[in-house]
Amino acid sequence: MQLIDCFLEQGWQITFASAATEGEHKADLATLGITEVAIALNHSSFDAFIGELQPDVVLFDQFLMEEQFGWRVEKQCPNAIRLLESSDLQSLRNARHQAVKGLLNGKPDADLSDFFRASPEQLFAWMAITDLAQREVAAIHRSDLSLMVSDVEIDLLTEQFSVPAAQLHWTPLLVRNAASHSRRFEDRAHFISIGNFRHAPNWDAVLWLKNTVWPLIRAQLPAAQLHVYGAYTPPKAAALHNPTQGFHIMNWAEDALEVMGAARVSLAPLRFGAGIKGKIIDAMVCGTPTVTTPMGAEAMHGELAFPGAVACDAQGLADAAVSLYTDQARWAQAQRDGWQLLPARFGHEQHCAALIQRIYALRDTLAAHRAAHFTGAMLRHHQHKSTQYMSQWIEAKNKPA
Repeated sequence: MQLIDCFLEQGWQITFASAATEGEHKADLATLGITEVAIALNHSSFDAFIGELQPDVVLFDQFLMEEQFGWRVEKQCPNAIRLLESSDLQSLRNARHQAVKGLLNGKPDADLSDFFRASPEQLFAWMAITDLAQREVAAIHRSDLSLMVSDVEIDLLTEQFSVPAAQLHWTPLLVRNAASHSRRFEDRAHFISIGNFRHAPNWDAVLWLKNTVWPLIRAQLPAAQLHVYGAYTPPKAAALHNPTQGFHIMNWAEDALEVMGAARVSLAPLRFGAGIKGKIIDAMVCGTPTVTTPMGAEAMHGELAFPGAVACDAQGLADAAVSLYTDQARWAQAQRDGWQLLPARFGHEQHCAALIQRIYALRDTLAAHRAAHFTGAMLRHHQHKSTQYMSQWIEAKNKPA
């Protein structure tokens, strides 16, 4: 939606094409003047649609969409700029998930300090053995430009996967005119945790909160209350609701900023993941300090102070949460840190302007840009799969009936 907002500011005509069924909380794109089109997977009807539309720019929502439709767009609209929006590196998130599961096997509170400090070389080793990484990085190579929310992931792609920097562009979540005012310390109460329950890092964080981190906080603040919000609340999450322990499963929040702004401290004990964290940006917008892990803080603050506290283990998280909850001066400093960080790192105006400038520059040099990136051209060429398919066809043809 932030990218759509950026494009609308340019007066661009936008068509939103989706093969997904409409969600319960779908945005009202029609009121923004956006045309919506339902498209089908694995169907040539898309060719007719995109061939008639002839867009100047096509933005794919994550690499699966580029795999499905990228070759069709290239065939029907060879001069259209193909952008890939990654949200995060799914292969990095998945690799970290698998690594954490191995470390936590039978040891739910294992020390993850070394895991959090994994080198780029170690991250590459975890990712490179997976088909997911090969597919995702291939999609990045095939695209004219990939929009990356995390500058840490840009470094990983350029230094470890040899992706040309010219094919990547830093476009984090965008915040417009974040006002540096909110409810006062004394007008707030309770802790909050928020995140889609279908997202594996969020579910793992809720379980860690319930079983380990929250009991340590309650041991120091016996009256403390934690409100856990998230879309698509499954029965296994609802079963964690226990008011006597101060642990409240609140389901979906109709206004995330409202509930975030009423809380005093946000908890985001993420043990794996990738990209950047929208929940932490929302907390900054609301003036709510966050307590998280190095995984949660990754790519969030650069050289600036993190707006809250970062700790590697459950006790460290609990102690930091209690300190922020009870120390008004420390809480106020964390709030100020967040308001300084938002315009410096996530400002809508500078990132939108940079992206639009990059797209126009790409339009003017598209042929030379593509010619300079042989790997992308190689991965788009059918010849590198045709021999495989022909061999498999001949083998199947020669099998006895």
